[in-house]
Amino acid sequence: MTTQSKIAIYARVSTDLQSRDAQLRDLRDYVANRGWANVREFVDEGVSGSKDSRPAWNQLWDAMQKGRVKVLVVHALDRLGRSLPHLVEIINGLREAGIGFRSLQEQIDTTNAGGRFYFHMLAALAEFEREMISERTKAGMASARRRGKHIGRPRKLSAQQVAHARELIDSGKETRAAAAALFGVDAATLRRALHRGG
Repeated sequence: MTTQSKIAIYARVSTDLQSRDAQLRDLRDYVANRGWANVREFVDEGVSGSKDSRPAWNQLWDAMQKGRVKVLVVHALDRLGRSLPHLVEIINGLREAGIGFRSLQEQIDTTNAGGRFYFHMLAALAEFEREMISERTKAGMASARRRGKHIGRPRKLSAQQVAHARELIDSGKETRAAAAALFGVDAATLRRALHRGG
């Protein structure tokens, strides 16, 4: 790393009650101890990591895409993303853009082999987490179906309304279109509901 390398430090505090000072002090010490120049600071204050739009982060991302930043340094991973999959997505984006990444707290440095290995482990854990969530979701849906619960958007007509509409149509008192209008749905919706009910 030369003194002419383009370095960015990013800090984020989620509430106005938190202080950015500790993060910035550690980040500034880190880059100063390495003799790095051309250091730019980006700070988001009162911004949650769950938000996709973070003003300073958006400026930083734009600078990275334009080649103005070659290494990004953060205090800890949780300052960067809201979840493990989100972090992996961000760090993958950095890797694809040819940008090195360092996190002080976790001692991750993707500019060397050990750091890249650590990141690959994170990516594997993120994929495992996604698969576990997917499996739990599928199991929950299957269990709900076995208990007779409807999965998906709420149905527009209750079982009682469908039975009433069937009675009106079968007795000849109303046409299907008129029965649908009576319950505030279109004819196709009523037809599907009648079909589901047999």
